[in-house]
Amino acid sequence: MMTDPVTALSDDLTDAVATDMVEPPRDCPLCPRLAAFREEQRLAHPDWHNAPVPVFGDPDAWLAIVGLSPGLKGGNRSGRTFDNEKGGGTLYGALLAFRLAHDHEALGPQEIGPEDDLVLDGVVTIDAVRCVPPNNQPTKEELLTCRPFLAGPLAALPELRLVIALGEEAHRSAVKALGGKLPKARYAPMAEHRFPSGVQLIDCAPLATDGVAIEAAVLEAVVARALVLRSGEAAPVEDVAAP
Repeated sequence: MMTDPVTALSDDLTDAVATDMVEPPRDCPLCPRLAAFREEQRLAHPDWHNAPVPVFGDPDAWLAIVGLSPGLKGGNRSGRTFDNEKGGGTLYGALLAFRLAHDHEALGPQEIGPEDDLVLDGVVTIDAVRCVPPNNQPTKEELLTCRPFLAGPLAALPELRLVIALGEEAHRSAVKALGGKLPKARYAPMAEHRFPSGVQLIDCAPLATDGVAIEAAVLEAVVARALVLRSGEAAPVEDVAAP
């Protein structure tokens, strides 16, 4: 009996992510609900990205910023994390302010979008779930299925020292992707966790809560703390035990 192409691709991907890091393919079938929603959006908006949103930033990054999932009219539309999403411009604006990003024009938070020349310096941004979910809410199973596409890129950053998690669900995925243990690494804004690898995680509020974008001061505080931890001037935090 012949195996249908979708099942065959799913089996191949399952084997691949179990042994090595791969970027999800454009037609990734591992999460059926997300794949079906993605196809709906391709029919409705054929000029949008409508595919897994790739890692954005510097391959030599020391800092990774982890969000939950792409927004329907944000990363899913443009193909870049946090574009046109509530709080996304504020986040990239904070990176510009701390000279962790640059561009060829003086951009403000509301001017950041797919037409800009934004370049991240020492930073990458990535979502815990790469495809847009209905109602902007991935399921626990989808978070688990997509975790190799978070763990792999983080492990592939040779200079990685700090991770910022935007919200509790992003925190949970980041902790597991970094080899930590969730009962010990509890989420709280500005909480800090150290992993056996030496990588440290800082918790931050999500970019938007109930439709209200995060305040610039909150992002600036967490980015400033990451810079202090990178410098080695801060007191060490308690280790997170490996599972």
